Amino acid sequence: MPFDDATVGMVRDTLTLVLMISLPILLAGMAVGLVISLLQSITSIQDQALTFVPKIVVMVGVAALLIPWIAFRIAEYAAEMFTFTP
Repeated sequence: MPFDDATVGMVRDTLTLVLMISLPILLAGMAVGLVISLLQSITSIQDQALTFVPKIVVMVGVAALLIPWIAFRIAEYAAEMFTFTP
C-alpha cells in the first residue's frame, strides 16, 4: 500500500516531537533510578518504594519545570499543522 510523502512526514514530525518532549523527563527518571539503585546495592536495602517514590517526584518536578517549553513546542507544532499545505 503506497503512502503519501506528506503523511509520512507528518507522522515522522509527530514522533520526533513526542520524543523531544518526553526525553528530558525520562532521562531524569533514569538518572535518579540509577543513583538510587547504586545506593541500594551499597547499603543492601531492597525496598521497592525507595526507588519508585523519588523517581516519580523527580519526573513530575522536571515535567513541571518544562511546562513552558513543552507548551511552546506543542503550540508551534499545532500552528505548523494548521498551516500545512501538501
